[in-house]
Amino acid sequence: MTEVSSLTGRLLVASPALADPNFDRAVVLLLDHDAEGTLGVVLNRPTPVDVGDVLAPWAALAGMPRVVFQGGPVSLDSALALAVVPGDHRGADDPGPLGWRRVHGAIGLVDLEAPPELLAAELGSLRIFAGYAGWRPGQLEEEVGEGAWYVVESEPGDVSAPAPERLWRAVLRRQRGELAMVATYPDDPSLN
Repeated sequence: MTEVSSLTGRLLVASPALADPNFDRAVVLLLDHDAEGTLGVVLNRPTPVDVGDVLAPWAALAGMPRVVFQGGPVSLDSALALAVVPGDHRGADDPGPLGWRRVHGAIGLVDLEAPPELLAAELGSLRIFAGYAGWRPGQLEEEVGEGAWYVVESEPGDVSAPAPERLWRAVLRRQRGELAMVATYPDDPSLN
């Protein structure tokens, strides 16, 4: 078996060629990518559900918009949370605050079983996701090879983008070369 180069912490940006409606113009942060498969959350799918309606103790820490995001089509009845630890200049070996697990750089998963007040002073804005996106071993690599996804670097601000509906274009626009031009791709190419 060939070794998998980890894409953990990177973004998958749906190409216009991706036909799956679950991922149309999706920006996915990869939380785990190894020989066992891949797990991530879609960063730009806000729902109308207020965080306070489902996880009231965490509502005050949630960033704007203060809604639950659909993290992907898998396990929509489960929740996970991401938060950035501002100014986190600790080494990769430092686990960070109790109740937070580093995914990449200053971005980490929050233990929703922990008391929110334990983390309140440490966290930047929090984002809650219902469900996640998952790929079996080798599946993501196949999809990237077929041109369904662009793999790009993430930035801490991607997790808490205040205008998630513009994240797809914003992430593409900051890329170099021809990839930045994809940001101008029309929502409905048949209208060109």
